[in-house]
Amino acid sequence: MTAPKNFHRYQLLAKRFLSAAKLPALLFSVARKRDKLGSGFSELSGQLKLLQALCLAWWRGEYRNVNKQALLSIVGALLYFVAPIDAIPDWLLGVGFVDDLAVLTWVLKTWSGELEAFERWRAGQSAQKLAEIERLPQLEGVEVVDRQTPGQP
Repeated sequence: MTAPKNFHRYQLLAKRFLSAAKLPALLFSVARKRDKLGSGFSELSGQLKLLQALCLAWWRGEYRNVNKQALLSIVGALLYFVAPIDAIPDWLLGVGFVDDLAVLTWVLKTWSGELEAFERWRAGQSAQKLAEIERLPQLEGVEVVDRQTPGQP
């Protein structure tokens, strides 16, 4: 299965986000946008929570057993999700999330083995430990990422 068109730009941006330590701001933006989706997008919301949990566990240093390319693809997909202007702008009611779903589906299928391994790791953690790992960091003075476009960190 080939990557969605122009997705490589988001993977490059993901690399810059990771090296610039901007992952917490991105994850906060994902959570904000995910919370606005509503009940009609419960499956998408669940998929986003899984990707966000993996990123938080990686960022906190608790789970590093993830392929580097998988991590870049996951972060790239989350960047794509928060970008308001992408292949189909999110403000187009009814169709604005179609491209976001396509990108997330591609990431979930392409990296299913990595995500299954993460879910097995998660299952071995206590509820208290998971709550600590998956808690969003405090973002005092950090710019939230919702108006980023490819090519801008």
